Amino acid sequence: MSQSESATQIIDLRTVGVPVTDQDRAVAFYVDVLGLERRLDVPMGGGRRWIEVAPVGASTSIALVASHEGVPTGVETGIRLTTQQVDANHAALRERGVDVDDVLRWEGVPPMFAFRDQDGNGLEIVEQS
Repeated sequence: MSQSESATQIIDLRTVGVPVTDQDRAVAFYVDVLGLERRLDVPMGGGRRWIEVAPVGASTSIALVASHEGVPTGVETGIRLTTQQVDANHAALRERGVDVDDVLRWEGVPPMFAFRDQDGNGLEIVEQS
Protein backbone atom coordinates (compact mmCIF):
# COMPACT_ATOMS: atom_id res chain seq x y z
CA MET A 1 0.00 0.00 0.00
CA SER A 2 1.44 3.40 -0.95
CA GLN A 3 1.63 6.30 1.49
CA SER A 4 -1.15 8.13 -0.36
CA GLU A 5 -3.42 5.10 0.01
CA SER A 6 -2.76 4.64 3.73
CA ALA A 7 -2.44 8.26 4.87
CA THR A 8 -5.26 10.67 5.50
CA GLN A 9 -5.61 13.72 3.33
CA ILE A 10 -5.22 16.21 6.20
CA ILE A 11 -4.04 19.56 4.86
CA ASP A 12 -4.12 22.04 7.75
CA LEU A 13 -4.85 22.58 11.43
CA ARG A 14 -8.06 24.57 11.98
CA THR A 15 -8.89 24.70 15.68
CA VAL A 16 -7.49 23.78 19.07
CA GLY A 17 -10.03 23.49 21.90
CA VAL A 18 -9.52 25.11 25.29
CA PRO A 19 -11.96 24.23 28.09
CA VAL A 20 -13.53 27.21 29.88
CA THR A 21 -16.06 27.51 32.71
CA ASP A 22 -17.77 30.64 31.38
CA GLN A 23 -17.70 31.28 27.65
CA ASP A 24 -18.59 34.99 27.95
CA ARG A 25 -15.78 35.56 30.45
CA ALA A 26 -13.42 33.60 28.19
CA VAL A 27 -14.34 35.72 25.16
CA ALA A 28 -13.65 38.86 27.23
CA PHE A 29 -10.19 37.52 28.12
CA TYR A 30 -9.16 36.21 24.71
CA VAL A 31 -10.60 39.16 22.74
CA ASP A 32 -10.33 42.16 25.08
CA VAL A 33 -7.15 41.22 26.97
CA LEU A 34 -5.16 39.17 24.43
CA GLY A 35 -6.45 41.07 21.39
CA LEU A 36 -7.63 38.06 19.39
CA GLU A 37 -10.60 38.37 17.04
CA ARG A 38 -13.87 36.51 17.50
CA ARG A 39 -14.33 34.43 14.35
CA LEU A 40 -17.38 32.37 15.25
CA ASP A 41 -20.00 32.51 17.98
CA VAL A 42 -22.85 30.21 17.03
CA PRO A 43 -25.62 28.80 19.25
CA MET A 44 -25.72 25.00 19.28
CA GLY A 45 -28.95 24.55 21.22
CA GLY A 46 -29.45 23.80 24.89
CA GLY A 47 -27.60 27.00 25.86
CA ARG A 48 -24.39 25.74 24.27
CA ARG A 49 -22.28 27.79 21.82
CA TRP A 50 -19.43 27.13 19.42
CA ILE A 51 -16.94 30.00 19.79
CA GLU A 52 -13.67 30.43 17.92
CA VAL A 53 -11.10 33.18 18.46
CA ALA A 54 -7.77 33.73 16.70
CA PRO A 55 -5.01 36.22 16.03
CA VAL A 56 -5.93 38.41 13.04
CA GLY A 57 -4.83 36.62 9.87
CA ALA A 58 -4.03 33.30 11.59
CA SER A 59 -5.19 30.09 9.93
CA THR A 60 -5.62 28.25 13.25
CA SER A 61 -8.17 29.29 15.85
CA ILE A 62 -8.89 28.51 19.48
CA ALA A 63 -12.31 27.06 20.28
CA LEU A 64 -13.55 28.16 23.71
CA VAL A 65 -15.26 24.92 24.69
CA ALA A 66 -17.56 24.72 27.70
CA SER A 67 -15.89 22.51 30.29
CA HIS A 68 -17.69 19.39 31.48
CA GLU A 69 -16.94 16.06 33.09
CA GLY A 70 -13.82 14.66 31.46
CA VAL A 71 -12.87 18.06 29.99
CA PRO A 72 -11.64 20.12 32.96
CA THR A 73 -10.18 23.61 32.98
CA GLY A 74 -6.78 24.50 34.40
CA VAL A 75 -4.79 22.43 31.91
CA GLU A 76 -1.56 23.04 30.04
CA THR A 77 -2.93 23.61 26.53
CA GLY A 78 0.34 23.35 24.63
CA ILE A 79 -0.70 26.43 22.63
CA ARG A 80 2.17 28.71 21.61
CA LEU A 81 1.10 32.12 20.31
CA THR A 82 3.67 34.27 18.51
CA THR A 83 4.63 37.93 18.67
CA GLN A 84 7.39 40.13 17.32
CA GLN A 85 7.81 41.86 20.69
CA VAL A 86 7.74 39.41 23.59
CA ASP A 87 8.87 41.96 26.20
CA ALA A 88 6.17 44.50 25.24
CA ASN A 89 3.48 41.81 25.29
CA HIS A 90 4.71 40.52 28.63
CA ALA A 91 4.54 44.02 30.15
CA ALA A 92 1.09 44.72 28.67
CA LEU A 93 -0.40 41.48 29.99
CA ARG A 94 1.16 41.97 33.42
CA GLU A 95 -0.34 45.51 33.52
CA ARG A 96 -3.76 44.00 32.74
CA GLY A 97 -3.46 41.65 35.69
CA VAL A 98 -2.82 38.47 33.70
CA ASP A 99 -1.01 35.67 35.56
CA VAL A 100 2.31 35.71 33.64
CA ASP A 101 5.64 34.04 34.33
CA ASP A 102 9.02 35.66 33.68
CA VAL A 103 10.36 35.87 30.13
CA LEU A 104 12.64 32.90 29.51
CA ARG A 105 15.78 33.31 27.42
CA TRP A 106 18.09 30.53 26.26
CA GLU A 107 20.84 30.82 23.68
CA GLY A 108 19.55 29.81 20.26
CA VAL A 109 15.90 29.69 21.42
CA PRO A 110 13.41 32.53 20.91
CA PRO A 111 12.41 34.38 24.10
CA MET A 112 9.07 33.25 25.52
CA PHE A 113 6.83 33.35 28.57
CA ALA A 114 3.98 31.34 29.97
CA PHE A 115 0.68 32.76 31.17
CA ARG A 116 -2.68 31.51 32.33
CA ASP A 117 -6.17 32.49 31.19
CA GLN A 118 -9.17 33.21 33.43
CA ASP A 119 -9.58 29.47 34.16
CA GLY A 120 -5.91 28.68 34.80
CA ASN A 121 -5.31 27.14 31.36
CA GLY A 122 -1.64 27.50 30.43
CA LEU A 123 -0.48 29.05 27.16
CA GLU A 124 2.79 30.61 26.00
CA ILE A 125 3.84 33.56 23.88
CA VAL A 126 7.00 33.10 21.80
CA GLU A 127 8.90 35.80 19.95
CA GLN A 128 9.05 35.29 16.20
CA SER A 129 11.32 37.53 14.18
